[in-house]
Amino acid sequence: LTYGRANNVVTHRLLRKRGYTGKIYLIIDDTDTDQEIYKELYGDEVIVFNKESMRGTFDLADNFKGNNVVVFARNKVHDIAESLGLNYFLVLDDDYSDINIRVVEGEKLATKRISSYNKIFDLMIKYLDESKALTIAFGQAGDLIGGKDNANFNKGFIRKAMNSFFCKTDNPFKFVGRINEDTTTYTLLGSQGHLFLTIMGAIVIQQQTQKSEKGLTEIYLELGTYVKSFYSVMVMPSAVSVAPMGTTNMRLHHRVSWNNCVPKILSEDYKKVSYG
Repeated sequence: LTYGRANNVVTHRLLRKRGYTGKIYLIIDDTDTDQEIYKELYGDEVIVFNKESMRGTFDLADNFKGNNVVVFARNKVHDIAESLGLNYFLVLDDDYSDINIRVVEGEKLATKRISSYNKIFDLMIKYLDESKALTIAFGQAGDLIGGKDNANFNKGFIRKAMNSFFCKTDNPFKFVGRINEDTTTYTLLGSQGHLFLTIMGAIVIQQQTQKSEKGLTEIYLELGTYVKSFYSVMVMPSAVSVAPMGTTNMRLHHRVSWNNCVPKILSEDYKKVSYG
């Protein structure tokens, strides 16, 4: 998914550089002023959709004006994949500089380069099928604070999905909310019994949103993380709150109470036994 960055689609370069040989499609909307540049540079890889036609097909969770947000494209992708005859697809943003592996080496969590993205994508799709998850994602560097002793890393996976989405075309879902749509969606649908998973062994590296041009930068600078996080609170008040995050430059961010959010498998120790 890309917008206004025809001359700087970082993710496209990364995929080809690391040996990915499959199809790549650049999804843009008809309001993008870089539309012709995209077509000139990427030809048939560019798919343009009508943004206004998506309005009313999902819940924006507000009555604000404007539509300069990615959730329209996120919710169009399943339709596009189906029209292309795809069985599986991976949704990425346009500003990823790397996807790498993390392994324990001595006392450190080391970074290892992936030699073939084809192989790891195939493994992720295999796990998507085996897990029966609605979608699975690569981890983020922020999920691994603390290194090898990080609890998330040692679990192997956590119950969320952000920034990368492996999907099955015949198992669609809708994202909810103008922004923070990923958190709002995995908490809302997670509460309904759908499985979202982040695989902690592979990490996607993304540019800082508010320091890169175009994309979602404008909406984040306009509304800030306070309003962004409150979309998830509005939709899932029983499980999501807002709290300060950071060490020196503090900011408000969402916090998920997983005990309140998703169904769990209970131990058979709690099963009622009938002796009648």
